[in-house]
Amino acid sequence: LDLVFFDTTSLYFEGAGGEALGRKGHSKDHRPDLNQMVVGAVIDNHGKPVCCEMWPGNTTDVKSLIPVVERIRSRFHIAQFCMVADRGMISAATLKDLDEKEMPYILGARMRKVNEIKNEVLSHPGRYREVHPEGKSAKDPAPLKVKEVLLNGKRYIVCVNPRQARKDAKDRQAILASLEGKIKNNPKGLIGNKGYRRYLRIERDSVSLDQDKIEWESRFEGKWVLITNSELSAEQVALKYKELWQVEQVFRDVKSILETRPVFHQRDENIRGHVFCSFLSLVLRKELQR
Repeated sequence: LDLVFFDTTSLYFEGAGGEALGRKGHSKDHRPDLNQMVVGAVIDNHGKPVCCEMWPGNTTDVKSLIPVVERIRSRFHIAQFCMVADRGMISAATLKDLDEKEMPYILGARMRKVNEIKNEVLSHPGRYREVHPEGKSAKDPAPLKVKEVLLNGKRYIVCVNPRQARKDAKDRQAILASLEGKIKNNPKGLIGNKGYRRYLRIERDSVSLDQDKIEWESRFEGKWVLITNSELSAEQVALKYKELWQVEQVFRDVKSILETRPVFHQRDENIRGHVFCSFLSLVLRKELQR
């Protein structure tokens, strides 16, 4: 293995969910009322499933990445590989641990929550390099431009999709037009709305559009930011990260085609066996397709 993709999903139970696995947590199936478990899948650079991991349903994504890295190293006797994962896996402690282990990674970053990214990386000078030009056909690859930013010993890749940026700008204008009407008719009804708050100036006796906030929000349109310590070029980093869709497809196959749900087992070992049989079925299906 030279590069692997990792992501997690949740799997809910029609019962308690065993002695330890069934817990309430963030449900990616939109069923917060039911106990669930967290399932992680690792696939290689060619889309082949490598292994699956299982945790109690209240396990957060940021706690799953390091254990998976360690298990891949020990189970498959691999000293070095590059881990690609989504922004939900990132924490300061996780990045520090990966760097100390000299583990190459490509991770999505939280643009709005990390001060260094939103205040410095996005406004860092430099030209974007075109990876995919904007095609005329829907079958053409999505347009993509990248810019490498080295800041405080970290390597960031800023990615932008010009087509998505135009769509985001159009959506923002539609929201602002709607807000102008609501401000005139019922301004107090907007105060508790978190989605609208990022565009508004709320004072004691008035609600108005905040032009500084609007201009600030425009900086995020069509963009995402990656953090990496790999030796791949900025273009390769962006393209590899976009291949995470393969893991999402694995989860869709497991849940729908292989009918892993519903789960009625009552013991942890039976539940783990049930999910692992689904994973083996997935491996077989991928091999037959290949």
